[in-house]
Amino acid sequence: MTAVTAPPKKASAGPPPSAARRTARFRPVVRVLSLLAALALWQLLTTLDVQLWLRFDQFPSVTDVAREFGQRLGDGAYWQDVSDSLRRIVTGFLLAAVLGVAAGVVVGRSRWAADLIGPVLEVLRPVPAIALVPVAILLFPSNEQGIVFITFTAAFFPVLVATRHAVRALAPVWEEAVLTMGGGRWRVLASVVLPGALPGIFGGLSVGIGVSWICVISAEMISGEYGVGYRTWQDYTVIDYPGVFTGIVSIGLLGWLTSTLVEVLGRRLTHWLPRREGTGTS
Repeated sequence: MTAVTAPPKKASAGPPPSAARRTARFRPVVRVLSLLAALALWQLLTTLDVQLWLRFDQFPSVTDVAREFGQRLGDGAYWQDVSDSLRRIVTGFLLAAVLGVAAGVVVGRSRWAADLIGPVLEVLRPVPAIALVPVAILLFPSNEQGIVFITFTAAFFPVLVATRHAVRALAPVWEEAVLTMGGGRWRVLASVVLPGALPGIFGGLSVGIGVSWICVISAEMISGEYGVGYRTWQDYTVIDYPGVFTGIVSIGLLGWLTSTLVEVLGRRLTHWLPRREGTGTS
C-alpha cells in the first residue's frame, strides 16, 4: 500500500499579522524610551561635570535648556525667528522641488538636454551650497534673497539626481504600451514617467529637505539678520550656552517636522507600493 505524503508546507514569509501588530504597538514606546534614555545620560554627564576624553563641565544640563526653552516659547522674538527660517526653507525647497524634478525629467529623457546642460550641472553639483554664500552676497540685492538661493541650491541637486536616475530606470515597455494605444508624449509623461519615478523623486526630496536645513542655518549664521541660525550664533557670541542648545533643539524639531511631512506626503502619493506592516514614520 502506497503511503500518502502531505504536501510540503510553504515557508512563512514573515511573522504572523498578530505578532506584527503587537510589535507595531510597542514601537512608539521604544522610541520614547530611547529619547528619554539619551536625555537622562545628558543630564547625568552634565550634573557630574564629567571630564574624561570629552568635557561636559561647560555643557548646560537638560533642565537648564528646558528652562530656557520654556522662557523663549513665551517670547515673540523666538517665534519671529522660527517663522523667518520656515519661510526661507519653504520658499527655497518648493522652488528646488519644482525645478529639480523638471530638470531631472528633461535630462533623464533627452540626450540633447543631457549633453547641453548635463556637464554644467555635474560641475556645479559637487560645490557645497554654503560655499556659494559669497556668490549670493554679490548676486542678490538683499540677504533674504541670498539665503533663499542657498536653500534652493542645497535641495536642487539631490532632487535633480534622484529624479534623473528614477526616470532612466523606468522599463521601456510601459511607454511603448501607451504609444501603441495612441498616446502622445504628454500622455507618456503623465501616465508613465511621473508616476513611475515618484518613489525616487521623494527619495531626493527627503534628502533635499535635510540638506536645506543644514545650509539655511549656516547661511543665517554667516550673513543673516533674523532666523533660528542667526539667533543661535548670537547666543554663542555672548556665551549663552542654554540659548545655544535651545537653538539646536529648535533646529532639530523643525527639521524633523518638515522631513516627516515630506515622507508622509510621499507615502500618500505612492500608496500602491508594497510595504512591510508596521513600518513608516508613525
